[in-house]
Amino acid sequence: MALSLYEMSVPVFRRYLTNVDAFMSKAEAWARDNGRDPEAFLEARLAPDMNTFARQIQSCSDTSKGPVARLTGQPSPVMDDSESNLAELHERLARTIAYLDSVTPEMCAGDDDRQVELKTPNNTFSFRARDYITGFALPNFFFHVSAAYMILRNQGAPVGKLDYLGGV
Repeated sequence: MALSLYEMSVPVFRRYLTNVDAFMSKAEAWARDNGRDPEAFLEARLAPDMNTFARQIQSCSDTSKGPVARLTGQPSPVMDDSESNLAELHERLARTIAYLDSVTPEMCAGDDDRQVELKTPNNTFSFRARDYITGFALPNFFFHVSAAYMILRNQGAPVGKLDYLGGV
């Protein structure tokens, strides 16, 4: 039996948002224990043209709630990207997880070949639902999860592969 669109998206997004929240907390504790200001992570980035850590966390939220909303045909929860400290980023992750927890398998059910549209400022992309999740939504989400993880590693935080993967 093939995985449903729900199974391949909602639990995956939820698990990794939980992992992001946990490795953020671990990095914050490390920073405090080593006389560093954890809030300095907010503006950290790997390259000058790359988004900051704060924006990567916002993107983890956006790239999970947006695809799920497209699958369910419901509007995505609006979050205005105004978080200015780590506590607010943790709260955003919690709100995103709560949204994911409100989605049932039945809400995502339907024809896996149905069209899903992704509108950007310059374009509209159309995908088959299954292709959207496997070929765009999941890779995009994991890009931002990985970037957030790598920024913390680059800043010296002792987060490792098992923190990224979570409860293996």
